[in-house]
Amino acid sequence: MSLAAKHKILKWGAVFGGLTLLVFIYKVYNPVENNFFPKCPFRELTGYKCPGCGSQRAVHHLLNFDIRDAMRENIMLVLSIPYLITGFIFDMLKNPGPKILLWRRRLFGTKAILFILAIIILFWICRNIPYCLSLAPGFN
Repeated sequence: MSLAAKHKILKWGAVFGGLTLLVFIYKVYNPVENNFFPKCPFRELTGYKCPGCGSQRAVHHLLNFDIRDAMRENIMLVLSIPYLITGFIFDMLKNPGPKILLWRRRLFGTKAILFILAIIILFWICRNIPYCLSLAPGFN
């Protein structure tokens, strides 16, 4: 086995090991009850929630199969998972056909990304307005 192949195996082994460790930590330890999880710098400085606030708690709930509480913590994170998986699958395809390329362009092209950015900004604004907080879960 070549040195480059060994290096690649070692690198991916470290990535897999690190991800496994993170999954274990987030499954077992609740970020609300443990101080070793990082706090949101935006919220610490401004008092307002950023679009990612609640993501650590949502991941903890998802890993423990509690989708309702995960959505209460950060609905955008939960709803983005199928989209992210779709993007990962598109990236893994070696020779996508024309239909796959069309869907990839529709879902991940410039217009789609700008639309998603607008949704994230709207979510960011709404989760900090008391009226919006009463309309849907995940905005609290």
